[in-house]
Amino acid sequence: MKQIGRYQLLQNWIKLQFPTRAFLLTPASTDASFRRYYRVSFTDKLVPKTLIVMDAPPQQEDCVSFLRVAELFSGVSVHVPKVLAQDLNQGFLLLSDLESTTYLDAIGANSSTADHLYSDAVDALIKIQLGSRFGVLPNYDEPLLLNELNLFPDWYLDKHLKVVLNKKQKAELDKVFAQILLNNLAQPRVFVHRDYHSRNLMVTTPNPGIIDFQDAVYGPITYDLVSLFKDAYICWDEERILDWVIRYWEKAKKFGLPVNENFSDFYRDFEWMGVQRHIKVLGIFARLFYRDGKENYLKDMPFVMNYLRKTCERYSELNFLLVLLDELENGRQEVNVDYDS
Repeated sequence: MKQIGRYQLLQNWIKLQFPTRAFLLTPASTDASFRRYYRVSFTDKLVPKTLIVMDAPPQQEDCVSFLRVAELFSGVSVHVPKVLAQDLNQGFLLLSDLESTTYLDAIGANSSTADHLYSDAVDALIKIQLGSRFGVLPNYDEPLLLNELNLFPDWYLDKHLKVVLNKKQKAELDKVFAQILLNNLAQPRVFVHRDYHSRNLMVTTPNPGIIDFQDAVYGPITYDLVSLFKDAYICWDEERILDWVIRYWEKAKKFGLPVNENFSDFYRDFEWMGVQRHIKVLGIFARLFYRDGKENYLKDMPFVMNYLRKTCERYSELNFLLVLLDELENGRQEVNVDYDS
């Protein structure tokens, strides 16, 4: 007997939910994981007119984490999709539709809207952080942060650039990673969306609509702020980023979040968290291409590298990494970094 494909299984499941309504199923968005999203458009004039269905193959994805985080975030009054039906055995979720305009779409069309949109995103982020509780979400701990950093040598250096570090260089890179983690792990901890950026924030009422939160953890307070303001898909000048971070810091202090009393110390934490994230993202984008065949992410690497280099230029502890990046930019197949710590 021929095995039924997932798309047909999905259609059959939707028919069970709406046996009397005709519908069309179209791709709603792509995802960096194995999840797929489709928009269900009903051909009648009844409400709702559209819904979103998530296809998360159980062998690769876990819908339970999505359901848990959706409940947590809706409990602090931020706008996330409502779960209308679920089939965990098949990996299907039926969700309310937060429409199709992402922050990236809106800002790309008119950058003057950025201040308003980011102000809304900061307000929602503060609500999430104020609702934080230890032991509810997985810890963003040292092993997880380090595993993410190691995506850089494993996928960006090795697979993408075909670069081989010698033993001394690998030891120096490990030392830099240890210094980055020392900063990251010393930061106050809150709920972390983990991908709080322009592709996962929707222009909605109330604004923003927040999606793709199933990998949320309990970790450093600056992480989502870096995701938002040093986005891998939009490049902002440093003066604008600084202004937005100050505005967040002032609001966070007002609401009693555990941010550093000294803004320069807080901004340093923000920048060091950015180093961790951008090293990780370079590795992830390379993996998405070489392992998963998703080449579109390669074009976003220059934004990420630009943010990473600028931060490394400001801190002597990151000098080895800056020199390494300089060598990589020269296109050498084997890097010969001469660095004394």
